[in-house]
Amino acid sequence: MNNKEEIKNENVSENTEKEVKKEHKEKKENKKVNKEIEKLQSEKQELNNKLLRVVAEMQNMKKRYEDEIARIYKYEGEAFIKKILTVLDNFERAINMDDDNLEDEVSKFLSGFKLIYCDIKNTLDNMEVKEIDCLNKPFSPVEMEAVLTEKIEGKEAGVVTEVMQKGYMYKDKVIRPAMVKVSE
Repeated sequence: MNNKEEIKNENVSENTEKEVKKEHKEKKENKKVNKEIEKLQSEKQELNNKLLRVVAEMQNMKKRYEDEIARIYKYEGEAFIKKILTVLDNFERAINMDDDNLEDEVSKFLSGFKLIYCDIKNTLDNMEVKEIDCLNKPFSPVEMEAVLTEKIEGKEAGVVTEVMQKGYMYKDKVIRPAMVKVSE
């Protein structure tokens, strides 16, 4: 009976040893699986963060694109208006010749210029092109360009004394700064 017990004990000890090895193996596998799960969760979180950044960047790009399109539409006629302003300047110079009491024929000719000038001026007004009012105003480097300076007694320094060339605003943007003479 002793032998049977010994064999039984050996079998139990072998089974226990096998179970311990099996448990140890399972623990190792569980650790590996847990590490793999942690690694995958980390990668998932990283990919989610990247995805969120990409989505945010796409939304920002879309907004910038829409803003740029809106700006283009808002100032769509700017190039044409800049070119027409020189024509307007020439009309003003021609009309000012009439003030010199020229001959009657020239005066009639210039009255036609005045009509054309008024039409162009009205068209520009309708397009929200406004002349920058700067005579006897403080100098503003945003709206004006100081071409000359002059010391004038009785005038405060930094005040526009003469407009050499008119400046214009298109909607809320300066498209041509006024060229002015400023007191020192």
